[in-house]
Parts: sequence; structure tokens; C-alpha cells
Amino acid sequence: MLTAALSIGYLCRMKSVRLRRESFSLRGELIAKFFPLGLCSLLSQISLVFAMAAINNMTREYGALDEIFSQPQYAQIPMAVVGIVMKFFQIVISIAIGLAAGCIPIVGYNVGAKRWDRARKLLWRRLAVEAAVGIVATLIAELLPRPLIVLFGAANESVYYTDFAIRAFRIYLCTAALACMNKGAFIFLQSLGKAFSSTMLSMVREIVFGVGFALLLPRFFGLDGVLYSMPASDVLAFVLSAFVVFGVDRALRENRAA
Repeated sequence: MLTAALSIGYLCRMKSVRLRRESFSLRGELIAKFFPLGLCSLLSQISLVFAMAAINNMTREYGALDEIFSQPQYAQIPMAVVGIVMKFFQIVISIAIGLAAGCIPIVGYNVGAKRWDRARKLLWRRLAVEAAVGIVATLIAELLPRPLIVLFGAANESVYYTDFAIRAFRIYLCTAALACMNKGAFIFLQSLGKAFSSTMLSMVREIVFGVGFALLLPRFFGLDGVLYSMPASDVLAFVLSAFVVFGVDRALRENRAA
């Protein structure tokens, strides 16, 4: 309620835009412009839910087949650990999304002003920052997994819990830099108005690779295959994103819309 009140107060105090009754009427030409961009974010979030559901289901299924975690006293460990790892990963991705989303109006302004050089510089600078965020997260996960486990309240758990949690953090987040760069690329395409490309890349990452590898890899690697599904998806998604990003860079370098 407080956030809504602050938003209304801000809208009513804008100097460059004056709200009138007709401002709230629906206009087809405007809806046609912003609906695809909003749909992009909607489908991206929905596809992420499918990927997370696949990972949780495979964790439960193959955890029950594991020699240790099939025992009743340890049966909840895989789901608990994967939940913690995914929560930490969501924190990292939220930072990447915040950085990328904050650049959307700047990219839109410069593209509208036909300052392709600024938009191009922003693309690479933002990807560099996204990579830095991912690298820091990877270093934390690889070098300090035990403090992370304690941070989430698992200081007195069994040795099986600790060993699996360390392995999960190190495997699941080993490609966090690529994941952050992928998310930055998706949102940059969205800021250019290329909703279709952004949506397709995001859905391929989450549905085709995310769900596909979560279902496939455990058949060969057991419970660890669930963990490997994350880096495998990010590597392939990064390859696809690289082709698209370099195409966008070439178009911006030639002073035209991508």
C-alpha cells in the first residue's frame, strides 16, 4: 500500500507529463507497442517456473534412488539443498536483472536519438558488469561454500548434507557469469524493442535447455545430473546469445537499428 501511494504521488508530481482523464483510456496503437515487450517478460518468468519445477521433480525422484538419500533420515536433504542453492542463485540473477533493467530507458533514449554509438558502448559495458557480478558469485560459491551453508541455517546438519551442499553450490553456480550475461543480453534486446528475439532466447534457455537437461542428464549422472543441467543450459544459451549480440553490435556499429 505504501509503495502504491508513493507511485501515485510521483505520477501526480511529474513535470514533463500531466495526467488527465483521457490518459487512462486504452489506445490500440499504444497497446500494440508495449504489449509484446510486456509479454516478453511474462513468458520469460513462466518459462523459468517450468525449469524450476523440472529441477525440483528430478531432484526428488533421483534423490530417492541415491544410496544415502534414499534413507528416511536423509531423504529431505537433496530438496533442501537445491532450494538453498536456487535461492542464492536468484539473488545473483536479481542483481543482474536490476542492472539490465536500469539501462532500458537509457538505451531507449539513445536509440530514439539515433545515438547508436552510445547504445553500443552501453551494451558492452553492461555485459562486462554483468559478467563481473557472475564472477564474484562464482568465486564465493567455489571458495566459500561452507559459510554460505551456515548463512542459510545449516550449521548443525549431517556430514551428508554439508558434502552435498558444497558440491551443489560449486556445480550449480560455476557458470554464473554466463547466466548473468545471458540475462543482460535478453533484456538489452527487449530495450531495443526486439521482443521476439528476446522471448525466443529466454524460452530456449529455460524450456528447451533448462527443462530438457534437467530431464535428460539425471539419466546418465543420477542426482548430480540435476546440478549439471544448470551450467550446461547456460553454456549453450550463451553460444546462441553471442550470435545475436554480435549481430546487434554490427547493426549498431553501422548506425542503424538492429
